[in-house]
Amino acid sequence: MKSANDLDGLPLLKEFKAAQESSFDRTGGNNDYVKVNSEDKAVLADISGAGRITRIWITIASPDLYILRNCVLRMYWDGEAAPSVEAPVGDFFGVGFANYKHYTSIPLGMSSGGFYSYFPMPFSKGARIEIENQSSKKINALYYNIGYDKLSLLKNDAETGRFHARWRHEKTLPGSNYTILEAEGSGHYVGCNLSMQGRRPFSFWFLEGDEMIYVDGEQHPPAIHGTGTEDYFNGGWYFINGEFAGPYHGLTIKDPLRSRISAYRFHVNDPIPFKKSIRATIEHGGINDASGSDYSSVAYWYQTEPHKPMGSFPPAEDRLPDDGFLLKNAKYAASDILEVGMNLFEKINRLTK
Repeated sequence: MKSANDLDGLPLLKEFKAAQESSFDRTGGNNDYVKVNSEDKAVLADISGAGRITRIWITIASPDLYILRNCVLRMYWDGEAAPSVEAPVGDFFGVGFANYKHYTSIPLGMSSGGFYSYFPMPFSKGARIEIENQSSKKINALYYNIGYDKLSLLKNDAETGRFHARWRHEKTLPGSNYTILEAEGSGHYVGCNLSMQGRRPFSFWFLEGDEMIYVDGEQHPPAIHGTGTEDYFNGGWYFINGEFAGPYHGLTIKDPLRSRISAYRFHVNDPIPFKKSIRATIEHGGINDASGSDYSSVAYWYQTEPHKPMGSFPPAEDRLPDDGFLLKNAKYAASDILEVGMNLFEKINRLTK
């Protein structure tokens, strides 16, 4: 299998038709976006037949400071009723805490205002991608491009896994690992992003936790057992030199004041296959003794369908990052301050035209 950045295959002639779904203005004007009211959905793509999504790009304008957690991305393959992808937009594209951080990896990134994915997403009968705005505020502009290959049929369909991604969130519990992924069927795990917030400022003790990945029902200790959280993300000494972005691993947030870490790792060159089941977990603290820390993650994997039901998705109010201790003495909510700033910017822009 060629890696995502392998150029060797470019000279080979292609047998598919390239196509794209986008938010371009159907009237011929320049309003190349859609608006999404509070509690409404927007269908970004509804494709019939066989194909393979090769690129997703979006950008969002909203006065909601937490829109990247309050807006949910879902993807459905081949007419399935339950989504194979379900995650807040910001977390899906690789960064937690409803933050936008410029970073570029090969599968995913946030680049100067945009969000992109190059994960290949095959389907044999159809694909549907939608966004739901669960914010109390409108999305004033959602721009999107979804590139895909149109195929007459999906070759080796029975051996071709469908793309999956799922967001999880919980306060860590004493004595129990945090679960990044739990799936049944046949497939392979290809990575995650993990966002962690400790209980005390300037403490990253939770990073002592080891990854433990259990495949096909294996008992403890599993074949994959690590030595520390930052080690799993190819860092060291609590990410001693700070934030960085690599092709397959990186640290997008290191915030000592809020004791926050957000990191990603993609198993593109080292996928972890499973035939029956997989449970990817990570310890918190030295021996699961950093309880009460706020952990959230998106796992990415491919598997044959049907997939195990993922359960109900947490409501918007339960997904918000823990910013309360920074804003508890503020007269105005941060989202209101942002909205005032946007209105002021628009007035200045009109006056200077």
